Amino acid sequence: MAQTAGRRYIKAFVSGFFVAVPVTVTVLDRLAYVARVEGASMQPSLNPDGVSSSDVVLLNRWSVRKYQVQRGDIVSVVTPKNPKQKIIKRVIALEGDFIKTLGYKNRYLRVPDGHLWIEGDHHGNSFDSNTFGPVSLGLLHGRASHIIWPPNRWQRIKPSVPPNREPLLNWGGSSEDEEK
Repeated sequence: MAQTAGRRYIKAFVSGFFVAVPVTVTVLDRLAYVARVEGASMQPSLNPDGVSSSDVVLLNRWSVRKYQVQRGDIVSVVTPKNPKQKIIKRVIALEGDFIKTLGYKNRYLRVPDGHLWIEGDHHGNSFDSNTFGPVSLGLLHGRASHIIWPPNRWQRIKPSVPPNREPLLNWGGSSEDEEK
């Protein structure tokens, strides 16, 4: 009789496992997942203590499913240079915005339709749009909504654009310049 109860327990566990795993994977793939932020490119917003500790963030996938992001959001994107690598950067400009770049081949740029301009907060140590240009919205992977580790840094991440990185409102270029 003990074997029968044990077998029922194992059978229930295995069947529950085979239901729970695909559901969990689907939820994490569609809704949110966690990611460890490595490096100094987002300092001081993320990893303020340097290489001694890494922040872990909650990446909200649901909120970007229709490519709805705003200036100042911290997002995860597939890097245009390596489809196997994801990077976390701040959205500086949206499609149609005019910006002054920080070393890109064009000093001033209109962000093309269907693209974002992303930058790390630590400009001297960031692989971002100033290196590879505007990023296609199709490479958007998630929006960082909360810092969940370490516990002393638990917080909601609020969108903010550094004051000196706001898009240009009155660029004054001609329509011919916009096409370039």
